[in-house]
Amino acid sequence: MPNTTSAAKAMRSSAKKQMRNKSIRSALKTFLTRAEKLITQNPVEEAGAAVVKAASALDKAAQKGIIHANKAARHKSHLAKKLNQAQASVAAVEAAVASEEPQAAAPKKRTPRKTKPKA
Repeated sequence: MPNTTSAAKAMRSSAKKQMRNKSIRSALKTFLTRAEKLITQNPVEEAGAAVVKAASALDKAAQKGIIHANKAARHKSHLAKKLNQAQASVAAVEAAVASEEPQAAAPKKRTPRKTKPKA
């Protein structure tokens, strides 16, 4: 228990800050896990949008001092790296599938049949 009124006020304000920080950290974890899950499932526009939202939330948390700026940068870098790798693998698979599809062959020229002279 605090002994002075200033200590009591500091305790109340730190409890408020702790609740705010906890909710923001929880939301950050949700954004990060959602983005990673979307990256593994389908690395297209949805995953890209989720990564942008997560990066925005990380920046806001770092700006408010809830997490360190370097931690936010590290998480953003890891997410971007995972997204780029997933998109590259999808592009490689699509290129492989496209190269395996049979090309529309040009019609073959028919050569006239050699006929035997009639005797």
